[in-house]
Amino acid sequence: MTLSFDITDTSTRAALAARVAVAEKPSLIGMTREELGQALVAAGVIAERQVKMRVSQIWHWLYVRGVTDFAHMFNISKDLRSTLAEHFSIGRPEIVEEQISTDGTRKWLFRFPPRGAGRPVEIETVYIPEEGRGTLCISSQVGCTLTCSFCHTGTQKLVRNLTSEEIIAQLMAARDRLGDFPDHDTPEGTMVPAEGRKVSNIVMMGMGEPLYNFEEVKKALLIASDGDGLSLSRRRITLSTSGVVPEIVRTGEEIGVMLAISLHATNDDLRDLLVPINKKYPLAELIAACRAYPGVSNARRITFEYVMLKDVNDSLEDAKALVKLLKGVPAKINLIPFNPWPGTNYQCSDWETIEKFSDYINNAGYASPIRTPRGRDILAACGQLKSDSERMKKHERLALEAMMIAGHGEA
Repeated sequence: MTLSFDITDTSTRAALAARVAVAEKPSLIGMTREELGQALVAAGVIAERQVKMRVSQIWHWLYVRGVTDFAHMFNISKDLRSTLAEHFSIGRPEIVEEQISTDGTRKWLFRFPPRGAGRPVEIETVYIPEEGRGTLCISSQVGCTLTCSFCHTGTQKLVRNLTSEEIIAQLMAARDRLGDFPDHDTPEGTMVPAEGRKVSNIVMMGMGEPLYNFEEVKKALLIASDGDGLSLSRRRITLSTSGVVPEIVRTGEEIGVMLAISLHATNDDLRDLLVPINKKYPLAELIAACRAYPGVSNARRITFEYVMLKDVNDSLEDAKALVKLLKGVPAKINLIPFNPWPGTNYQCSDWETIEKFSDYINNAGYASPIRTPRGRDILAACGQLKSDSERMKKHERLALEAMMIAGHGEA
């Protein structure tokens, strides 16, 4: 049974009213250390000589303890806490809805306040619990510009890029909801060990193309991997791109996280249709950029994502072409059974076909796991995200359920 919760109860509505009151205050979440120090000095909150100490203190409370109220920063004087609250905010986005799948996958609909003359925006974030780890799928844009023909998110036009604050806030709000921050009500609150985290991995595979928002994504991921804060290993952070070639090498040099390529086809004609950015950056350029990715090796392989579409890209000849295309590239190939959504013309490949495809690639020397579909019943699976600013109508949800029952979406 799928569970769906409207989080906006009475207490939350009161909190929302408080958010409106502080909407014009800049948030300290998502700032680099240098930006944080500059903001504190510019606001007259601290003197220049105090920057290093105060930034270190605040950074610890924000990203190790996960506080959402300056009043909980116990090793900072009460007067300074009050002054910080007058000038800045450190709150979380509004959780409009939380859905829990039958398989334990969670999807949150987050709403962020207006930026400048804009309007509030909504995005979706997904948490996938697995044995020994938990993965958070984070969005980088509201909507998307890429219009990949098999992707539900691609049917929603781009509204705007997310800021580093809004990107990292998804991780922090998820950790709040999962109880993944230590108790910060007392100075002696226990730290959460790396092995005990519910969110152990993050993937930039949510709404949007991360490399079309490079600077904000970079800032957020460097905060996520900072050893004195959220402290996620860069090997546990994966950035997925549809192929923004000029930014791929920069990703390795400046962020240093694991790379995933949304591939889905082995020739330019088909990829032009499935992933239209291929018309700008064709396969030859994309694979060349992958070969040049800093640090790529058998220990740090690039993941190639390949959605299995019935009678489109799932033949044995396609498998042979895929092996040939990636020859010499340290790679893992994730086979993704297509996840249906209302209005799509695609169907998922038959399970037997997927297994034969996988067997061929494995026999050629590449790891080729078949990704288990997670959260399909709440549209939380790969390619299904779409913010509820365009909410699914009842007849669309019924149509999806009918597709699932009929087996069109089953692998």
